[in-house]
Amino acid sequence: MVVDSASPLDDAEVDRIFRALADATRRDIVTRVLQRPHSVSELAAGYAMSFAAVQKHVAVLEKAALVSKTKRGREQLVNGEVGAISRATELLRDFEELWRRRAGAIDALLAAEAAEAAEAAEAGTAGAGAPPAGTHA
Repeated sequence: MVVDSASPLDDAEVDRIFRALADATRRDIVTRVLQRPHSVSELAAGYAMSFAAVQKHVAVLEKAALVSKTKRGREQLVNGEVGAISRATELLRDFEELWRRRAGAIDALLAAEAAEAAEAAEAGTAGAGAPPAGTHA
């Protein structure tokens, strides 16, 4: 990984998480199951797609460790996994910190250039009122 994190994710895990979250239906499923566990049947009832399609979405989320399934009788309950979301959030915060440091370095460079330009302009105007050396006014 490019960034450091308290609980680092390897590249394959990062790819699985963000591919899973790239789909609006899967993001909605994660949102719903973070609020409370749902059976796959309950989830499927909320979408204009087949039960099998919802199962496939849940399988992608499960592979990315964003959800887990537990049995409750004949049903499979889908639970949100806060740990994977927290690690992905940490990764995004690490990227934000890299960006902020880079922006800070650019700001410092621009400030230094502006100070140099101001000094040069001040030096140029300080001698503007006096006649050039060797001439009479």
